[in-house]
Amino acid sequence: MRLPLAVAILAAALGAQTYPDPRPLSALARGNLVYLSLQDAIALAIENNLDVELQRVGPAIAETDLKRALAGAALRGVPMTAREGPRSAATDAATAALGPEMNLSIAGPTPISTGKLPPALVPALTGVLRRSHQSAPQLNSFMAGTSALVSDTSAGNLGFQLGFLTGGEISLGWENLRQSINHRRYDLNPYHASGLGFTFTQPLLRGFGRALNSRFIRVARRNRQISELVFEQQLVNTVFGVIRLYWDLVSLNEELHVRRQTLERAERLLADNQAQVEVGARAPIEVVRAQAEVARSRRDLAAAEALIRQQENILKDYLSRDTLDSPELAPLRIVPTDRLRVDPTEKLPPAEDLVEEALRSRPELISARLQLENARTLLEGSRNALKPSLDLVAGARNNGLAGDVNPLTLPGAGPHLPPPILVGGFGAALGQLVRRNFPDYSVGLQLSLPLRNRVAEADYARDSLTVRQQEIRIRQLEKQVRVEIYNLLAALEQARASLEAARQELRYQQEALAAEVEKLAAGISTTFLVIQYQRDFAQAQSAEVAARAAYVKTLAALYRARGRLLPAYGIVAR
Repeated sequence: MRLPLAVAILAAALGAQTYPDPRPLSALARGNLVYLSLQDAIALAIENNLDVELQRVGPAIAETDLKRALAGAALRGVPMTAREGPRSAATDAATAALGPEMNLSIAGPTPISTGKLPPALVPALTGVLRRSHQSAPQLNSFMAGTSALVSDTSAGNLGFQLGFLTGGEISLGWENLRQSINHRRYDLNPYHASGLGFTFTQPLLRGFGRALNSRFIRVARRNRQISELVFEQQLVNTVFGVIRLYWDLVSLNEELHVRRQTLERAERLLADNQAQVEVGARAPIEVVRAQAEVARSRRDLAAAEALIRQQENILKDYLSRDTLDSPELAPLRIVPTDRLRVDPTEKLPPAEDLVEEALRSRPELISARLQLENARTLLEGSRNALKPSLDLVAGARNNGLAGDVNPLTLPGAGPHLPPPILVGGFGAALGQLVRRNFPDYSVGLQLSLPLRNRVAEADYARDSLTVRQQEIRIRQLEKQVRVEIYNLLAALEQARASLEAARQELRYQQEALAAEVEKLAAGISTTFLVIQYQRDFAQAQSAEVAARAAYVKTLAALYRARGRLLPAYGIVAR
């Protein structure tokens, strides 16, 4: 498994909802050994790491918010945190746990107020079917012609509602009713009533305009970009964590090699001393000193082996979905195949170029700028809420009424027959709607003017200050990036100088140790001095390994700080 697999996995995470089955770490095992390159480790982390898997769903969550915004609803927000990688056992064996979360949000503790919500932008159908029976005693039987009104009513209504980005809303309604009632003064009984009409409401001040009512849609689309940037930031954190863990494991393995060489030298010195004591050339105390040094070297070797096991556990856990006690993962030992190699001739661009690259490329800065644009967009809602409410309301309606001549007409009321147009069934009432025999029209303005709109004034003032805070926060982030770049460049120069000094010290200590061993063989030195030179040489070896590891990790940190870590390892996030 090489890096192209990681690229394919990343593309699937950003562009599809189904992902390939992750390949476990055990799939690379030969027996109980996993020969692992750095690129293999990075690819496995992108495929298996749960922090990455957690952030894969972020863009999908943002899509649901966009769907809400397209319907005219308020937003619920998107996740804005990414996790740092674990610490190495070599750094702090007692706290080898996942690092803290990195919060990419710059919005502050109080969200910006939304202002007036847009109308519902998706059509809605409503329907009512109802049948009822009512008995109503009458205080005065003269008006109804009876002491109790008894009615049977059937109703069927259908409605349609739709909002527009201008802020307007339209509602259409078709109402139908059939009623049979023992009212003796009605001309029609039973009768059918039908109505078809619409009402249109358009805000003219508060809530008016496409720019205002589409603000949630624009914010949701930016939030989708922000979610992809959060995912990219998680990839950066994960890849950088793998790089640190991998090179720390490599350096620990090289340190183990140093400890083994130290033990071999101590054992040779002990064997030589024992031989010299047997022939009487040295005092027995020299054997005791050599034995103490052998014991000390074995203790250091055991500590180095324990650190390697801890580091392997941390790395295995970071590259796997299985738990460390699983039968597939527990027996595995990681054998890193890459070595700590340093190119002392590597050239870097000037500091200002690195800073400009970082300001242009780092996902958290891009995300912060998008969040600021969102804040300014949402501020339009707070500003619009300061305006009075003035709505244009227009409506039109056609009415229909038809029924049978009431057979319960009071005696003596006279031969009063309703107009022929009103006599008939439900079809007659519908015909009146089509012919528009009984139309209604209305148009008007509705004004609501708060005398002291303190809530809107307070919201707008607070939201303006919040936007200002976000602008300042972005400036802080940009300053931090500059400081980080310059500090890492200084650290890289120091690491290069330290590595050169460590290599010189190692060469000199090796020569000094060889000379002291020759002097001991000639009888003009002591075991104590040889042991000191052996310790100094081992310390110089360890320092040279640590210097190489520090240089490689600092270089990776610089790539991360300038926003080029993923491209440096062939990963395309967007």
